Amino acid sequence: MQTTPQRTPLRRIGAAALLTAALALVGCAGGSAAPPAEDVELVDTGAEIEEVTVAFPGSLANLYIGQESGILNYNLAATVQEGLVAQDAEGKVVPALAESWETPDETTYVFALREDAAFQNGDPVTPQDVVFSLERAADAEASPGISYYLANLASAEVTGEHEVTVTSTTPDATFLTSLSNTGALVVTQQAFWEEHDGAVGTSSSLLMGTGPYRVTEFQPDSHVTLERVDTWWGELPPAKSIRVNFIPDASTRLAAAQKGDVDIAFNVPINQAEDWGAIAGMRVESMNDLSYVGLLFDQRVPPFDDVDVRTAIAQSIDRAAIAEKLLRGYGEAATAIMTPESLAAAYDGDEARRVLAEEVPQHDFDLESARALLAGTEAEGLSTEITYPNTGPQIGIAAQAIAENLNEIGMDVSVREVPIEEWLATIGDGEHGIGFMWYFSTTGDPAEVSSYLVGPDNPNGFESEEAAALITEANALSDPAERAAKLLELERLNAEQVVNAPIWWGKSVTAFSNTVGVHDYSPFTFTGAWGAQLFAAEAE
Repeated sequence: MQTTPQRTPLRRIGAAALLTAALALVGCAGGSAAPPAEDVELVDTGAEIEEVTVAFPGSLANLYIGQESGILNYNLAATVQEGLVAQDAEGKVVPALAESWETPDETTYVFALREDAAFQNGDPVTPQDVVFSLERAADAEASPGISYYLANLASAEVTGEHEVTVTSTTPDATFLTSLSNTGALVVTQQAFWEEHDGAVGTSSSLLMGTGPYRVTEFQPDSHVTLERVDTWWGELPPAKSIRVNFIPDASTRLAAAQKGDVDIAFNVPINQAEDWGAIAGMRVESMNDLSYVGLLFDQRVPPFDDVDVRTAIAQSIDRAAIAEKLLRGYGEAATAIMTPESLAAAYDGDEARRVLAEEVPQHDFDLESARALLAGTEAEGLSTEITYPNTGPQIGIAAQAIAENLNEIGMDVSVREVPIEEWLATIGDGEHGIGFMWYFSTTGDPAEVSSYLVGPDNPNGFESEEAAALITEANALSDPAERAAKLLELERLNAEQVVNAPIWWGKSVTAFSNTVGVHDYSPFTFTGAWGAQLFAAEAE
């Protein structure tokens, strides 16, 4: 998650002109829409790679996803730490530290651990370490960033020399995925955790895991160095070392690539995709990333506790213009929180889009209606600001466009870019009444994002027994169509109460050197053991 997509809007000619100035920045920043990437056929040479240099578009303050749970933290940890299970390139749950499991009933999971599983210091993984890690992940004080994933955890017990039994309080279709590194469980060594009094993921403590790479150096605001280990149960990866550089400034990151100092760049700005694609020896690939972008309203902060205010803001978002002029094919206007791809088990893509657009109430773009709703409310004349993370320049341009429209209907809204860590800290803090939610679904489950944004303990301060019941009922259903129907009820509740205002579903743009290939590239690649998927490549 990056913490971290609505309504099909009806554009109006006069009002749409208000977006022109802000969206024109897109053209100035990087030319017209990027052309389709030229296909490059890569051959795996089988050779070792001394070092792969990766450019992250933001910095990390802590490497433990329980303390800092942005998508970049997940990406970094994914090749260092593992859960009991993992997800493959298609999002299917597969073995990780557990080589197999049984479900004797709908709330019990019995895991058989790999007998050769070892930590990166060479010590064997014990069932006690797994139970300890799971209990720490479920502890809101020890792991505030991920504990909500395990709200349904009933117990975790050692039940054999290489066996752990985990139970959920109620039947839960998402529970197994929560026991993966894409959910909440990254297994660490109990002795390591206790040695550092739980203050793990820092420059002095680093991480202890079971993945193919271990962290050997971490300098916040600078870089992380990963070294290959021979303790992983899988095959030895070709890349001996991975250096992840934190380069928040997009122009600086591009310049580094132009000098040949970048092998892989995460989250290339849409307005620079053409420039990255023009670098000799590099290719740019886009991939549906299961991400959601929308506005979040903290109802504990007046006047955002007023549904008329929230509705007026939702009606001030020209999603069609944003999708067409800003995203340039790297995303689409969203009609709900759930992405069409997350509903693949129940519907194909076109049918999912139709169902979401037709069965979820839409707040069409209508500034006249928005102005009328806002009139007489406490929001009229209100001065406030919207922050966005420095890792998402496209969000900043969208924020400017939305702020322009909100200023037109009677609100004084400014936009401010902040470091990703600062932005994460503002979400649900009870002080920022309006802000952007940028959420990358790590599991791909249709309930993941909506459960977080509308369910119990959501960051909006929205309290609803109905929402909690719908989530519980949906997660108890095993039939994908029945579960989708129940989650659509949750989407309708969100729309009726305007708890969140979805804007778009996104794609990630990643740049690769043609000397480095990635096996099984998919939306789930970088939330798995991606270091082991890299290979030395030659372009044909």
